[in-house]
Amino acid sequence: MKVKNDFNLTGVLFDLDGVLLDTEGTYTEFWSAVERRYPTGIDNFAHRIKGSNLATILDTYFPGAELQREVTEMLDRFQAGMEYRFFPGALELLDSLAAEGIPACLVTSSDRLKMEAVYGQHLDFRRRFADVVTGDMVTRPKPDPQCFRLGAERLGIDIGHCVVIEDSLNGLRAGRASGARVIGLTTTCTAAEVEPLCDRCLPTIAAVTPAIIRLTVDCLSRNFL
Repeated sequence: MKVKNDFNLTGVLFDLDGVLLDTEGTYTEFWSAVERRYPTGIDNFAHRIKGSNLATILDTYFPGAELQREVTEMLDRFQAGMEYRFFPGALELLDSLAAEGIPACLVTSSDRLKMEAVYGQHLDFRRRFADVVTGDMVTRPKPDPQCFRLGAERLGIDIGHCVVIEDSLNGLRAGRASGARVIGLTTTCTAAEVEPLCDRCLPTIAAVTPAIIRLTVDCLSRNFL
C-alpha cells in the first residue's frame, strides 16, 4: 500500500527484534542452543547471524533438507511459545509518528508465521504501520539493502527521505547501503560497533522522537548530528 506523505516526504523503516521488541537475548539463547546441538564451527554464531532471515541461516550453516527441517521445526515451536515484549517507548513512538503524519513501514527478517504470533499477542500492532515487509518477501537478505528499498517503495517515498532504525550490524549495513539515513540503537551491539554504520547512535527506541527523525533526514552529514 502506497502512502501519500505530506510531511516533508519523511518515512520511517523499522526493524523489529532488538528495536521494537525486546527479543534479541531470547533469540541468542535459542540459536546458541541450536549451535550446540548442530555445531557449525562458527565463533559467536548467534551474534554472527543477527539480521539474517531464516532461509539464509539454513542454507549457509545447516545444509541438507532433513537438518533444515529439524531446525525450522525447533524455531517454529520456540516462537509459538515466546512472549513478545515491546521496549519501553516503542508503541509511543509509533503513535506519535502517526499523529504527525509520518508513515512507518515494518521491515523485518522474520517470516509471516512468526509475525502472526506477534499479531496474536498484540492485536493493535499491525495497524500502526502503513505496510510490512517480511523476510520471505525478499530474495536477498540483510546486509543487502533490498528489504529497505522495498519498504520505501511500498510507502511511496524516495529512500533518500527515509530513516532506517536498526540494531544489528547486518541491518545497519543494509540501511546504509539502501541510501536511507540510519539511526542505530545499542540494544544488541556496542556503541563502538554501531556508530561507524549509522548517522545517529542512540541507546534505545525510547530515545527516538519525531524531531530526531526529521533532523536525521535533513542533515547532510554526521557532523551536524
